[in-house]
Amino acid sequence: MAMSGPPSGRRGRHRAPMADINVTPLVDVMLVLLIIFMVTAPLLVTGVPVNLPETRAKGLDQDQKPTVVSIDRDGGVFIDDAQISDAELPGRLAEIMSANAGKAEPPQIFLRADKGLDYGRVMLVMGELNRAGLNKVALVSTGSEGGSAVSSGSE
Repeated sequence: MAMSGPPSGRRGRHRAPMADINVTPLVDVMLVLLIIFMVTAPLLVTGVPVNLPETRAKGLDQDQKPTVVSIDRDGGVFIDDAQISDAELPGRLAEIMSANAGKAEPPQIFLRADKGLDYGRVMLVMGELNRAGLNKVALVSTGSEGGSAVSSGSE
């Protein structure tokens, strides 16, 4: 009895071409890329220099006139147009909060700060706003077209 082999004249030397794709190397490469992106993505976010005072954001529509808290280049704090000291700030913010006590929402506060100002000074004023219960704070910046823009946000 003769053994039956492949139809070709040469027995066992050549195999038929494989029709399946080997995806194991592709999966290995994709897993390595995934790990690389997971490690480098947080580093890209923190390393980007940002000039915060300039923006192209549109202004927000307002129902009522907000209270404007401004901090000038020297660190002086103003509520609307009146300059106040650091000691008077908590009392004035408590007055603003009590004046709007009957309303459903806390009053809107616009925070304007000079771009040359120390970030810690701005955070001190924002901390006083938060302590007074004024959490609806919008940061005001100058738009690139020269207009004023407001970025909505809360502490």
